[in-house]
Order: sequence, then C-alpha cells, then structure tokens
Amino acid sequence: MAFSSIMNRSLSLVGSGLAAFALVVAATLPSAADECKNRGDLDVRFCDDDYDLVADAPTDPKQWLDPDVLVFSYTPVEDPSVYENVFTEFLAYLTEKTGKKVRWYGAESYAAQVEAMRSGRLHVAGISTGPTAFGVNLAGYVPFAIMSGPKGYGYKLQLITHKDSDIKQITDLKGRNIAHVTPSSNSGNQAPRALFTDLGVEPDKDYNVTYSGKHDNSIMGVANKDYDAAPIASTVLDRMADKGVVNRDDLRIIWESDPFPTTSYGYAYNLEPKLAQKVISAFLTFDWKGSGLEKEFAANAWNQFIPITYKDQWKVIRTIQKHNGIVYSDEALQGLKVKKKKKKKKS
Repeated sequence: MAFSSIMNRSLSLVGSGLAAFALVVAATLPSAADECKNRGDLDVRFCDDDYDLVADAPTDPKQWLDPDVLVFSYTPVEDPSVYENVFTEFLAYLTEKTGKKVRWYGAESYAAQVEAMRSGRLHVAGISTGPTAFGVNLAGYVPFAIMSGPKGYGYKLQLITHKDSDIKQITDLKGRNIAHVTPSSNSGNQAPRALFTDLGVEPDKDYNVTYSGKHDNSIMGVANKDYDAAPIASTVLDRMADKGVVNRDDLRIIWESDPFPTTSYGYAYNLEPKLAQKVISAFLTFDWKGSGLEKEFAANAWNQFIPITYKDQWKVIRTIQKHNGIVYSDEALQGLKVKKKKKKKKS
C-alpha cells in the first residue's frame, strides 16, 4: 500500500476537562512504573515488557480486576440499542462461560468506550478499527478476536456518492462537502487522509470535511443528498442495504481500498487472568448458529470469532495513524467526541 509524504497534522481537539481527568489517572499510576523496561506508545500507566504492543497484565494480584458484573460494549458505529439485541445470545454464553453476570453498555462515542475501560467501568468490548489503537494505548485494551467467515475477515474503505451526482472520480471531490465519520475512524477519516493525497485530493484543503459521527449517518446523508460524497466502511453499507435501510441502487461507489481489519474484540489488561482466559474462550467457542449475530452479520458472510493480535493484524492501521501524525494522548482522545450535526428537515 503506497503512502504519500507525512502530513503535518493531528486530530481535531474537542472538549475540555482534561486536567481533572489527568488527576484521576495520576492517582492510579502503579508504583512500579519506573521499573518498566519498554512502553512504546502505551500510556505511562502501562508496560510492554514482552514487546507485543499491548499492556502487560499487572504482576500484583491486588491490581487485578475481578468484578461481580462484567460490562460489555459494542462499537457505537450504529444504533447501540439495536446491537444490544444482536448480542443477546452471546452475552448469555459469556455469562455461562465466566460465571459472571453481564451488563450491556451502549456507548454513544468511541471516546466513551475508551474512557470507560480506562476508568475500570468497562471490561470487555468490541472496538472499531481506528479507535482500537486508542483503546490499546490509552486504556490498556487487549484485542484478541475478530469476526470472520468463509471469505475471511475485514472490510474496505468505499468512497460513495449519490447515483445522480456528477462526481465520477476522486479528483471530482474538489470544492465539495464530504462527510467523514469521526477523527479516529479508520475508513471514515484516517485512511482517506493517508490515501487520498496520492490520488489527487487533500481533505480539508481540496474539499470541506464535515464529521457525521457515524458511518450510517454518512451513508444516509449521501443517499439523501445532504453530503456530496463520503468515505465509509463497506461492511456497514452491506448491512444497511441488506436490512433495506438504504437502497444500494441510490449510491455509486467511486473508489475502494484494499481490505482492512474490522472491529476488534478484547478485554481490559488488568482483568483477573483466569477470568480473562474464560472471556477469550467464550468468544472463540461461541456457536453463531441461530443467533442474533448470525442474522445481523450474514450480509458480511461472518459466522465466527477468530483469534488475532494487535501487533500483526493492526500493523496497517498503526502505519496509517503514524502517517497522519496521530499521538495517543488525552487531547487526541477528546477528538473522538464528535457529535453529529442535526439535519434540516426537508419540506
């Protein structure tokens, strides 16, 4: 995959209140932090002495997290309330395998997921492609699985426009209003910023970027002609078309990328080790047949969870984010808090 010269830009900064949050973080720093041999991009609270790029589990059992109730959250790419029902059978199985009650947390933003895990309020999660790196480095998130099927895993960045649009190629985006998803979204922002320059346009310079907040907002916005075009995740479009939420014939794909890994599934680094192993086992042994997961992701031809590592499968994502000058910090985390703009009602 070819990349253009490094762009001297970073995530948009949104929100405040970081000083208070920093005080909370400082209070939780391990006493052995200075003994860390390797940290890489990880927050100062974490160590990576085995060089696998994710936070090592605490060696002191007093720092292990063994909650009475496990809290699970799925990426807020689409309506969180819908996906609570999709995961019903899996969460029941997670309860069976771990012996713990499981509660659903419907996060409204990527930042909310990362902050919840960082504070110890979220224990197991499915985090979207781009934000996975933020979860790993800022919250001690340990990805270990991904959805897959007969055709493998992953999705493509697709640049879509309305079928009636005069936009035929990427360079036609110049001067237009283009919907990106959020600053941390891979296909919805990070990858376009890394790839589109080589293809003739630079976001924010050659065209106006409007953050929609979610992939489905971008897709419906293009379908309703609220946006001229949008870079989106192919899997989200597949599911929306399969449900009849959007008519694929109303859209035209201008360009698409090579495949990227999709949502990762993982747990908090300080989860009690035996409990963490039970969580892993629940994902890798769950039978999708007849479940909400099978029905929901049939359009993507996914029917199981398979093991992955952040070091291997997220290499291309780390390359893109490094290319874009991303620094994993509290300030950058606030850039994940993008609220969708209210659309004007059509008369």
